[in-house]
Amino acid sequence: MRPHRKPGAAKAVAALTAGVLALSLTACGGGDDDGGDSGDTGGDTSKATVQLPKLDGQKLEVAAVWTGPEQENFTKVLKEFEKRTGAKVSFVPTGNNTSTFLGTKIEGGKPPDVAFLPQVGVLHQFAEKGWIKPLGSEADEQLKKNFSKGWVDLGAYEGKQYGVYVKAANKSLVWYNTQAFEGAGITEPPKTWDEFTQTAQTLSDAGSPAISIGGADGWTLTDWFENVYLSQAGPEKYDQLAKHEIKWTDPSVTEALNTLAELWGKDELIAGGRKGALGTEFPKSVTQTFSGDTPAAMVFEGDFVTANINADTKAKVGTDAKVFPFPAVGSDSPVVSAGDAAVALKDSEGAQALLTFLASTDAAEIWTAQGGVITPNNKMDMGSYKDDVTRDIAKALLAAGDDFRFDMSDQAPAAFGGTQGIGEWKGLQDFLRNPKDVKSVQQKLEADAAKAYGNG
Repeated sequence: MRPHRKPGAAKAVAALTAGVLALSLTACGGGDDDGGDSGDTGGDTSKATVQLPKLDGQKLEVAAVWTGPEQENFTKVLKEFEKRTGAKVSFVPTGNNTSTFLGTKIEGGKPPDVAFLPQVGVLHQFAEKGWIKPLGSEADEQLKKNFSKGWVDLGAYEGKQYGVYVKAANKSLVWYNTQAFEGAGITEPPKTWDEFTQTAQTLSDAGSPAISIGGADGWTLTDWFENVYLSQAGPEKYDQLAKHEIKWTDPSVTEALNTLAELWGKDELIAGGRKGALGTEFPKSVTQTFSGDTPAAMVFEGDFVTANINADTKAKVGTDAKVFPFPAVGSDSPVVSAGDAAVALKDSEGAQALLTFLASTDAAEIWTAQGGVITPNNKMDMGSYKDDVTRDIAKALLAAGDDFRFDMSDQAPAAFGGTQGIGEWKGLQDFLRNPKDVKSVQQKLEADAAKAYGNG
């Protein structure tokens, strides 16, 4: 169940935005500080804060969307779980269509023991079908001890607790190549959408591809839309559209798409143009911003960008790569959060033990030490974060308390908001291909939403 949105949300959002803006101007040289990159900080089990059962000889399978650096970082957490319990854990990447991958496994009688669901809507669907198991008492105890009510509620459905949101994301960030900004004579990051598009033009005129877009992955485009929409239309409309209480043909959606078209409609501002963007997957959108002979100047996405910067480029976060909040389209910069919920697909001691460990501060501190991840776990040692930039982003997200807006597409049924090649992902890819065609894109989005929500 989604957390109740209190009237004080705007104030919390403003505070969060200010905190993230401050870090973009002050966090220099924060590449490898007290977090380090050891990944072995949890090896001393005498310091364990959670007791786990002995699972010698048991085999567990964990499924999640992560590949590359993100998968490698998470594997450090699984290795520690193996060390403490004696279990053997294998990792299976789901691909972008997590719900389809897991649904096929479940219906075939071979589900993984634990899976990470990146969409709230999918968690609700799976709970309704009886595909996921409620948290055991030990896992629930760790969850309630280490997470705020808002994050706890996101993992619940109809009064039962199913998921642990151990990985969070601030998806309202723009990362920039400091050399490109300096080369174009830009000394201050843009704060408003108008300043943002002007900055993009200045960078382009100076010879840098202004903005790198990972349009081959439709989820990045939904994040673009959500940030523009939340800032421009406001939280109330955002919540209504997320629940499909207003239609995608609403004038507020028209306005947001027209705003996006101010950037997406200018081929010269996009690395590789629109065609190039539609052929660029998310990891490449990051690497082509911080490496190569003619790097792009900016890339929009969440705090997890640092994992790709650290693993795939020579750029140093906080020095070569800095960050500023998504520009304010309306009166305030938006703050869109997201997360991955760990759930049990098998009713076993091993699955519950892993959920208990994942909800603990022990697992959180190992994972965050790798870089490229933040967690809503508010009892962990913040010194575990690999770099100052990520630490400050995490502090700002926690400072917002429960007054956050969760990723809209992740709240939707998977057929609309979480599946490659259909629904919102496909609709926004079509819009990036032809940003002049606002009306037909809205009509198609509404038809797909009505079908997926079952209220058309």
